[in-house]
Amino acid sequence: MTIGKKHWAIAEGYIPEGSTGPEPEMLSHETACILNTTDQDAHVELMIYFSDRDPIGPYEITVLAKRTKHVRFNDLAEPEKVPRGTDYASVFESDVPVVIQHTRLDSRQAELGLLSTMAYSE
Repeated sequence: MTIGKKHWAIAEGYIPEGSTGPEPEMLSHETACILNTTDQDAHVELMIYFSDRDPIGPYEITVLAKRTKHVRFNDLAEPEKVPRGTDYASVFESDVPVVIQHTRLDSRQAELGLLSTMAYSE
């Protein structure tokens, strides 16, 4: 079964600057969970948009056929790191249909917060 879309957006993005608890498990982070149910590897380009500066990207991500990949925005480094403590949005373009879910772990306080939502697709 092939499910998904080729264009996705996450309008809300923010990597908290602080964390409590052991790393890497409890490090405050944002993640895009990408599911590829096709028989082909998915080649995904990710762009990051800001309210007060030009976008950065593309970040190039490969999700193997019939696999899932969790991409931490904190770990993105090329073409540059995604800034902490800054609002942003993200747009994904894939060459095959994929499904994308967004998750944030905010562990700035011991009573951590977890948010998860489906990205917008078209």
